[in-house]
Amino acid sequence: MHRENPTWGEERIAAELKLKLGIEISPRTVGRYLDSGQPRGGSGQRWATFVRNHAKAVVACDFLTCVTVNFRALYVFVAMEIGPRRILHMNVTEHPTAQWTTQQFREFLAYDHQYRFVIHDRDGIFAPCVDQALKGFGVRALRTPVRTPTANAFCERLVGTIRRECLDFLIPLNERHLRRILAEFVVHYNRGRPHSSLGPGIPEPPQASVPASGHRHKLPPEGYGVKSTPVLGGLHHEYRLEKEAA
Repeated sequence: MHRENPTWGEERIAAELKLKLGIEISPRTVGRYLDSGQPRGGSGQRWATFVRNHAKAVVACDFLTCVTVNFRALYVFVAMEIGPRRILHMNVTEHPTAQWTTQQFREFLAYDHQYRFVIHDRDGIFAPCVDQALKGFGVRALRTPVRTPTANAFCERLVGTIRRECLDFLIPLNERHLRRILAEFVVHYNRGRPHSSLGPGIPEPPQASVPASGHRHKLPPEGYGVKSTPVLGGLHHEYRLEKEAA
């Protein structure tokens, strides 16, 4: 796994082994076989407590930029549900406006939903008319304080993940190509990528359960094989157990 996915750390590999292959092993043990691990930083208390208490009702959103092979700057809007760490919506444009941003919210908030708050920064794209539209969708906009990116830490982390695990290794040809790349990454992020903050877990876990092996360090009994599926042309791989043909 480490050779096929050089961007994965010890926690990611340990989670992949546990959730997909049924092998329970600590990230520390995995780290003994890797070159180095990646420490994680801390977070604040009061604001973090509020967000945790309302995680299932909070949506965090942000913009990130990407440069194409022809040096065109494209803007990516991303919105995530904080509770299950699920990406709700992602889209690309060359000319972001308040009207375009409102339309992005409309695509996942216009119908019945459970959300009460939307966290965003003070970028000019989030104009007052955007916050007014959010009220019409039944949610309240929470603008982060000036120069405090940690107030939107969950989405900032997501933006960093998109860069580190996707855009740092792929150069889009145009807007359409970037949209296709991100669509594939969103499926992988929601349905195949383990998240340590979830236990570890997957935002949209597969229904099939991992067969018991009887020993936490071993694969299930004979009859099963480890299969891998490449994602984004082999940048990542998803692993699963499949019953082998007799």
